[in-house]
Amino acid sequence: MGWFDVHAHVTHPKLAPRQDEILANAEAAGVTTILANGLNPQDNEAVARVAAAHPIVKPCFGFYPVDTVLQDMEAMGVDYPRDVPPVSAEEGVAWVRDHVEDAFAVGEIGLDGYWVPEALWEKQEDVFRRLVAIAMEADKAIIIHTRKRERRAFEVLKEMGATRVDWHCFGSRVKLARQIADHGHWLSIPANVRRNEAFTRMLETLPRDKILLETDCPYLGPDREADNEPANVAGTAEFAAELWKEPLEAVQARLEENFAALFGVAP
Repeated sequence: MGWFDVHAHVTHPKLAPRQDEILANAEAAGVTTILANGLNPQDNEAVARVAAAHPIVKPCFGFYPVDTVLQDMEAMGVDYPRDVPPVSAEEGVAWVRDHVEDAFAVGEIGLDGYWVPEALWEKQEDVFRRLVAIAMEADKAIIIHTRKRERRAFEVLKEMGATRVDWHCFGSRVKLARQIADHGHWLSIPANVRRNEAFTRMLETLPRDKILLETDCPYLGPDREADNEPANVAGTAEFAAELWKEPLEAVQARLEENFAALFGVAP
């Protein structure tokens, strides 16, 4: 038995120089599985290299919602902080399609209305639908990123019949999170849960068979001043034990069952 992190960015420039140390820290904390989520073809390739070198890391290939329309945003003069050159929607979708059989899951993908202008929402949704279809055809679980478009993403997933879905770092109303869980999807709770009222409420009140753990490292850590790491999921599990008033071993067994139900394998 062990802990797992279903959404991590171990290829992030903040973490890459310390990658070996960070993975060793995770193993020392009892983490057995880290799902490294890719953002675009270049990042997907970096994820694949890390996973090939470190069995604890499982590769998830995705196309970040903002990246799907980043070329169009730049043409419109919208500034977005991304260090790698943007790729076309066709190139990003094709990369995922060509490599999906090597992926542990497809993610992160979704809809973003925070950075993306409304004029590009239709194009963004078209790419999202294509990526969901690729994942479903390959029988891969899907890891969702949404921001300001959670309800629309939920509508699309329901319409397409996607069932093996994890919503990472859900930022909308807890009421909608409950609807998503009641529909049968999973939601992963990040490591800043102790200092975030909404995540605390989700961890405390959502159906326990629909909860997973994540870090979204290097973001959303328990310490605002420090980079987050996969090792911190152990602290989230300890908080769950406090809220649920259950032994840590029972929490671990519950979370492992949840992981296996979504991904089809034990962590």
